[in-house]
Amino acid sequence: MKLYNTLSKQKEEFVPLEEGKVKMYVCGPTVYNFIHIGNARPMIVFDTVRRYFEYKGYDVNYVSNFTDVDDKIIKKANEEGVTSNEISKRYIAECKKDMDGMNIEPATKNPLATEEIGGMIDMIKTLIDKGYAYEKNGTVYYSTRKFKDYGKLSHKNLDDLRSGERSLLVSGEDEKEDPLDFVLWKPKKEGEPSWASPWSDGRPGWHIECSEMSKKYLGEQIDIHAGGEDLVFPHHENEIAQSEAANGVEFAKYWMHNAFLNIDNRKMSKSLGNFRTVREISEQYDLQVLRFFMLSAHYRSPLNFSADLMEASKNGLERIVNAADNLKFLSKNAANEKMTEEEVNIFAQTDVFVKDFERAMEDDFNTADAIAAVFDLVKFANSNTGSESSKEYLGKLFELLVKLTDVLGLIVDKKEDMLDEEIEKLIEERQAARKAKDFARADEIRDELLEKGIILKDTREGVQWKRA
Repeated sequence: MKLYNTLSKQKEEFVPLEEGKVKMYVCGPTVYNFIHIGNARPMIVFDTVRRYFEYKGYDVNYVSNFTDVDDKIIKKANEEGVTSNEISKRYIAECKKDMDGMNIEPATKNPLATEEIGGMIDMIKTLIDKGYAYEKNGTVYYSTRKFKDYGKLSHKNLDDLRSGERSLLVSGEDEKEDPLDFVLWKPKKEGEPSWASPWSDGRPGWHIECSEMSKKYLGEQIDIHAGGEDLVFPHHENEIAQSEAANGVEFAKYWMHNAFLNIDNRKMSKSLGNFRTVREISEQYDLQVLRFFMLSAHYRSPLNFSADLMEASKNGLERIVNAADNLKFLSKNAANEKMTEEEVNIFAQTDVFVKDFERAMEDDFNTADAIAAVFDLVKFANSNTGSESSKEYLGKLFELLVKLTDVLGLIVDKKEDMLDEEIEKLIEERQAARKAKDFARADEIRDELLEKGIILKDTREGVQWKRA
């Protein structure tokens, strides 16, 4: 299995630190509002990476944090006249609803920054003791010059950052010994939540949070650290500096980053009026469509969100779900028989789709090509089944389709809704009307059912229905 490592700028063979296990940390959102579709991309991408590791038999320890103390959270709390804790709790709950809609597997652990302050203070103490950090008037800074490998992830060197790229300087006060030094601890301001520390009553800097939470729940060394490409510098660069200086070992073997998401070919921003939350999308589409859309491009390619592309994704997902529904429908009406010899030979041909699917996923998680392999299986299933197929054969095709789509986090095994008696009677009445050649009444009933949100499809094998 090969994955692209931002650290080496090339694809590398994945070799776990511990055989059969994967330790994976993914930076989560800052919870001050509903998550937007830019937040959704890494959630979906790295959930799919995790699912593939699990499909291959790995035991995955997957940690993704919530940043629940931050300037934006405090600002929102002050605007509403509530505590920052109230804001973060509210939006963690809303975020989890959206994640459930996108079928994101719950993390092994979702640590909260505010619950890990003690560990952060200990790590900052270690950095001061080792000479990598210093205190000025209650603020603790990390001295980037002391860490010889600073810039190895973003492939920037300190002198270039200082002279040519002022916009990349890590912001801070004039007390810093170097403009690139960054904050590990800052004293509280009026109206802010704070914690006691040896330096001041205050709160941690953003970067130290992930270093400490990763260490606590995964250990000093991890296999994969992941997030959006906007985190490469300074966040992930600073995490490496902190963790490796404090722990004395390489922090993460592989660094994975997804590319940006644009809206109608423009960067998403509130000022452009094209800022879209996942909750807003859910009012127009099933969030499974959003997941399908996100996986229809390679995670390292920039992705453009548009109404046309969402419609195409909706249609693509529908093709797969319809194929699964058709297999279930045929199976329900099939004779309870074992596969014939011919069916055994036909089913053996599906190996090629599984190989194509795995080849795509093992080439740096190419979900676009993996979806193409699923479509090939759908076409094959549609062309090689009918009312004469055995229950076992239909069941095996259905299981395979569900198995592959489950790796992508796409739910195609929709649980059947129970029809109430009135609707069942109407379907029976329509069948009787068709038999009696009373097509006007049959059409009337079809329209009536459509108004109730039931779509009928007449097939050679009988009537199929689905919710609109």
